[in-house]
Amino acid sequence: MPADRSPGMDHPHYPYSPLPSRNVLEWPNGKSLAVGALVLLEHYEWDPPQDAYSLRNASGGLIKLPAPDYVQLTHREYGHRVGIFRLLDTLERYEMPVTVAVDALTALHYPWLMKHLGERGCEIVGHGISASRLITSKMDPGVEAEVITNALDTLEQATGVRPIGWFSPEGVESARTPELLAAAGIQYVCDWPNDEQPYTMTTPNGNLTSLPLFLEIDDEFALWNRRASLDSWENMIVAAAHRLHSDGRRSARHMMFTLRPWLTGQPFRIRTFDRALAQVMSLEGVWPVSGSELIAAFNNADN
Repeated sequence: MPADRSPGMDHPHYPYSPLPSRNVLEWPNGKSLAVGALVLLEHYEWDPPQDAYSLRNASGGLIKLPAPDYVQLTHREYGHRVGIFRLLDTLERYEMPVTVAVDALTALHYPWLMKHLGERGCEIVGHGISASRLITSKMDPGVEAEVITNALDTLEQATGVRPIGWFSPEGVESARTPELLAAAGIQYVCDWPNDEQPYTMTTPNGNLTSLPLFLEIDDEFALWNRRASLDSWENMIVAAAHRLHSDGRRSARHMMFTLRPWLTGQPFRIRTFDRALAQVMSLEGVWPVSGSELIAAFNNADN
């Protein structure tokens, strides 16, 4: 006997919302395209807990080597030591506010770096405990709630500010993550790459705003997983910006870069991103924005 189905999504977090049916979205001062950057600072543990869940073939390094995989681990660590500063310098030249997703172990192991991010005015969003401890539906709900609370508490202790945004490690959630985030006081989440505009998510513990990232130009997705050439990546970024800028004249759009310092912060890749960003920011009506600024503008708009 066929299952009962109603129109819409397979979950209760938001209804299906076709773009032509929405109210016209407007950014402040008539800007048509908001552009932001989410930089990921992810700590990979050399000896994660036995019950930790992580990706079988995580990015970085060469082929998968026996644990501890020194090549992969130190390749990723390059981002915390060198790549992050190259990325921040590049974004700063274009007066781009930077939103940084920081996991708890990064905050604990790199106090100098946390102080530096604060001095540069970066917005910090929660990013779990570490890249080697992913959230999964196999977790007990109480354990997941504790992970979220511990991550936010650690960042607040390190920076003096409690994050209002969240990006799950590797973007992986459980079926109950949105409601647990809302219960923890999170206001926006970046895990759902399904739109060109923010949208409201509902949970039993209150509403969240979803800030979709642009997965197709995500540096890991494009350069590492799909093995796109640097020229192709640059062309994708610029072509996407031109189309979003044009479409945004009818109803505003946003374009959020997802950048990893160990990857895009490499000296031979940063030039490509710099060149692409110069072309994006030269478009008339582009609004450089942080995650919280974008969400505030969306929630203040007549949606």
